[in-house]
Amino acid sequence: MTLLCGRMATPRYDLLVIGSGPSGRRAAIQAAKLGKQVLVIERGRRVGGVSVHTGTIPSKTLRETVLNLSGWRERGFYGRGYRVKQDISAADLMRRLHKTLDHEVEVLEHQFARNGVHVLSGAGRFTDPHTIEVTSAEGEARCVAGDKILIAVGTEPYRPAYIPFEEPSVFDGDELIELPRLPRSLTVIGAGVIGVEYATIFSALDVAVTLVEPRDTILDFVDREIVAEFIHELRDRNVGLRLGTPVESVAVENGRPVCRLKDGRVIANEMLLFAAGRIGATAQLDLPAAGLIADERGRLPVEPTTMQTSVPHIYAAGDVIGFPSLASTSLEQGRLAACHAFGLAPPPPPKYFPYGIYAVPEISTVGLTEEEVRARHIPYEVGTARFRETSRGHIMGLDSGMMKMLFSLKTHRLLGVHIIGEGATELIHIGQAVLNLKGGIDYFMENTFNYPTLAEAYKIAALDAWNRLQAAGASVPVESAASA
Repeated sequence: MTLLCGRMATPRYDLLVIGSGPSGRRAAIQAAKLGKQVLVIERGRRVGGVSVHTGTIPSKTLRETVLNLSGWRERGFYGRGYRVKQDISAADLMRRLHKTLDHEVEVLEHQFARNGVHVLSGAGRFTDPHTIEVTSAEGEARCVAGDKILIAVGTEPYRPAYIPFEEPSVFDGDELIELPRLPRSLTVIGAGVIGVEYATIFSALDVAVTLVEPRDTILDFVDREIVAEFIHELRDRNVGLRLGTPVESVAVENGRPVCRLKDGRVIANEMLLFAAGRIGATAQLDLPAAGLIADERGRLPVEPTTMQTSVPHIYAAGDVIGFPSLASTSLEQGRLAACHAFGLAPPPPPKYFPYGIYAVPEISTVGLTEEEVRARHIPYEVGTARFRETSRGHIMGLDSGMMKMLFSLKTHRLLGVHIIGEGATELIHIGQAVLNLKGGIDYFMENTFNYPTLAEAYKIAALDAWNRLQAAGASVPVESAASA
């Protein structure tokens, strides 16, 4: 079926997907598996979106490369001066990065081809609620139409006017992966997830890092005890923290970015990374032509159970709809949107999903924080374990890392798990499974874990919590998931 767009016939698809990041790719493939005709519109040179080219995959690849080349994981044995490669260059980092990105793109292109998903390169904008005009890099425009449309354009760095991004020593979060050389010192403005990750990655390279955040705290959604542990490790590595003071101005003087704070302090380093927020990449979509309006940060509100916008046949998913802005949740949002668009009603996703912060050290969390438990007036007890208490921790030379678990004082059900340290983003899934299955402390106490592993920390923390429960006079027996 075709429509007319100007003088040319407009191809019509069952689903148009604008953007090929995690939510876009999952929606496209899900719809294709349902036998639908799907077209993905991607304005980048290659498919993958921000996640593959400037966000999730690049930052995690850089992290792994830095930890390997620097010998970071072996310094517990050989001292802080130990390095696998003495002179690490930006070229060393970029070599592995580009190899990883090429692989990710090839896998995605193969998935699209195998499932019959069509791809059109160019920037899209609405001309009416069902039609998108796509303009190629060469300036050629064509129209496509869709019965259903998914907006999955992701986000782009927030770039305030007072930051001189035109200077070669000033970068935003997307530009950093094309770093021409490694600096000896770095200022990072913004202590959110992106800023914290890059600050600690460069710190692991022995770059002198100063982290600036106008708020008094960092990572507000993370359990405060874990954040305190994290800040202690940063200070131990001489990462400068400037919290609670906004930036007044940034200027480049003699080739060096100079950051002046409102409290009068001045920070002058070789390079500056501005990572204080991202905005939805919706400015060029001409949303009013489709009957849509984005908020002041370029984000689109949606119905959370269906991913529908205010225009029922138009969906939005991924970072463009805001929190939690995780690749993992974006994938599920894309699947949910495609299923709803074509009449399927998949079961709702589990209540609890993990957050992963790929800093050095890693942080991962699932369920309620201690602050949230208190705010809900739930009687609770805490169990903790240090990685150095495990044999695997000794083998790995770990002198830091901890796990914190919260249990209901009344039912002994697991309420939350919070981890900082090596492998945190992998370890968290055990806690996630028990939490979503409504399990309790008995699972960790009665089950056998591989030895030696860091996962033994679950048993250590559970036993610690059990001792506290007994000391508190808890007389109820340990309850199983079925009776909790």
